[in-house]
Amino acid sequence: MSESLTELAVYEGQTLTPTIWGPDAVNTPMIRHWIETMGDTNPIYLDDDAARATGRDGAVAPALMTQVWTMRTFTDKMADNAPSQVWTDLIATLDNAGFTSVVATDSDFEFFAELRPGDRVSLTEVIEDISEQKSTGLGIGHFVTTLKTYRNGDGEVVATQRWRTLRFKPKTEKAAAAEPSQGLRPRPALNADNAFWFEAAKEHRLVIQRCTACRTLRHPTGPMCGTCRSLGWDTVDASGRGVVYSFVVNHHPQIPGFEYPLVVATIELDEGTRLIANMTGVTPDEVEIGMPVELDWIDADPDLTLPAFRPAAREEY
Repeated sequence: MSESLTELAVYEGQTLTPTIWGPDAVNTPMIRHWIETMGDTNPIYLDDDAARATGRDGAVAPALMTQVWTMRTFTDKMADNAPSQVWTDLIATLDNAGFTSVVATDSDFEFFAELRPGDRVSLTEVIEDISEQKSTGLGIGHFVTTLKTYRNGDGEVVATQRWRTLRFKPKTEKAAAAEPSQGLRPRPALNADNAFWFEAAKEHRLVIQRCTACRTLRHPTGPMCGTCRSLGWDTVDASGRGVVYSFVVNHHPQIPGFEYPLVVATIELDEGTRLIANMTGVTPDEVEIGMPVELDWIDADPDLTLPAFRPAAREEY
């Protein structure tokens, strides 16, 4: 950490958000909305008997909904959930040093216990770490990591979440012009659960992971079937056809390796799974929800090939 910013170290370990309680208890209507939106058909979230058949006491909430139960609202219920003085002071310190821009970099969730309808969830957040000054593609800056701890009404920790943002000095136009506009795309975080998918992509094969026990298709890839909990799996080759389920158009920040404006879409494949991919051969104003698409490929560099989608030829649908 630079000498001029040694005062950042005093914020490590400080409480960013004192314990607050979510505005509503875990409830079935919200769970129903969530699973319908996410396309999660696991019966243990709505059916008590199905949940009991797995050894649970009754229906449970999806683990990834943990944060939902504590999210601030626009009502007076959470009016006291304004940014804390600690956070205000930290941002002021960074702003005064020129680190005025921010981008979220990653979120790491770890789950320890399941929630059931009727449970109340609290959240406490502390500043866990502020990095040394780093040089990034966006500019120099500091990574700020906070640790959120979620507890139920009995005080039991049900989940933790590390949330990391980069607070950086935006590059000047002169500095940006001096750098090449193109570069390597960011590398995927390869592990034992997803390496096979990227290897298939290098061969221009779009594969979908399939449970060998119940034959359920799933994406993103993972070690366990969300339907039957089997660890056995194989893959099937996707047809490469689907429709645009949703999309966004990215303009900034402009990261080397991408062409802007960048259309990023959630594609619902004919097989029923969804994945996020770039769209090619189409301008942002031409993209529509429900648009039929077909598989394309982006050979970004010798080590990275990614699936993309273009508007389907009319005769395809």
